[in-house]
Amino acid sequence: MSSKPADPPAGNAPATKAERKALADLLSRWQPPLAEPGANNKKSKAGSLAGFDPGAKPFSTDDKERDKESVDALAIELDTLQNLFYADRRYKLLVILQGTDASGKDGTLRGVFSRMSPLGVQTTAWKAPNESERAHDYLWRIHQRMPADGNIMIFNRSHYEDVLVPVVNGWITPAQTAQRYQQINDFERMLSETGTVILKFMLHISFDEQRERLQERVDDITKHWKFALGDLDARKQWKQYQQAYEDLLNATSTPWAPWTVVPSDSKTHRNLMIATLVRQRLLQLDLRYPPEDPALKGLKIT
Repeated sequence: MSSKPADPPAGNAPATKAERKALADLLSRWQPPLAEPGANNKKSKAGSLAGFDPGAKPFSTDDKERDKESVDALAIELDTLQNLFYADRRYKLLVILQGTDASGKDGTLRGVFSRMSPLGVQTTAWKAPNESERAHDYLWRIHQRMPADGNIMIFNRSHYEDVLVPVVNGWITPAQTAQRYQQINDFERMLSETGTVILKFMLHISFDEQRERLQERVDDITKHWKFALGDLDARKQWKQYQQAYEDLLNATSTPWAPWTVVPSDSKTHRNLMIATLVRQRLLQLDLRYPPEDPALKGLKIT
C-alpha cells in the first residue's frame, strides 16, 4: 500500500480509458478492503493501517512547486464545478475529513475548498456534544447537518468521533462499538440511496510529524489558539487511537461510502490528493445545467 506506481498527471483530467484506469488503480492502493454488510469485519493484514505510509506521495510529481500550482488550479476548477453542481441539483455531496490532532483538516479546508463560492457550500467543525445533543442518539446532530440538493457539506471531524473517543477511553463496550459501526453503515447507505455522494478521507500522519506540528503551535504565539493541553493526553494514547482508526476503517469502508487513506505528512501532497479525488468524483457525475427556459428566449433587457 505504500508502494508508488506511475504517477497520473497531477491536476489534469484523465481523458482516456487507460488514464482513468490508472487513477482508479492508484486510488485503490489507498483504500481499505470493503466491509461486508452484516459481517463482523475482523481485522486482516490487508486492512492494517500500518500498511499505509503517511510519508508517501502517490499523487505527487516530485516537484513541490509544480504540485502547489496544481493544487491552485484544482481549487479554481472546483469552484466552477461547484457552481454546476448547485445548478444541477440532482445530487448532494458530503466530504468527511477525519484525522488525529494536527493531521491537517483545517489546512485542507483552506487549501482545497476556500475558493469555492459560499453559495451551496458549508463547513461544520464538530466538537464534543453539548447537553442537548447528548439527550438524543449520537447521529441526531449529524443528520441535521446533511447537505440539501445541490449543496456541498464538508465535515471537519464527523460522526466517526463516536467510534474513536469512546472506544479509546473505554466508555462503550466492544459490542456497542460493533453496533455503532453497523448503524453508521446503515445511516450512510440511506444517505447514498437518497442522492448523497459521500467522500471519506482519513488524513494519515506519523507520530513524529504530529510532534513537530504540535510543537510549532506551542512555539508560535499566533498558533496558540490551535493548541489545547488535551491534545497531549490524546497523543499519549497514540497507539490506541491508531488501533481504533484501523478498526473503523475496516468496518465502515463500504461500496456506498468507501474510505480513502490520505498520506498527509506532506501538506502539499495531502491537498493535491484530496483536490484531485474530489474533482474526479464530481466529473463522474456528468453534471449539467437545467434545460433552457423557453420564457427567456429572445428576451431583451431594457
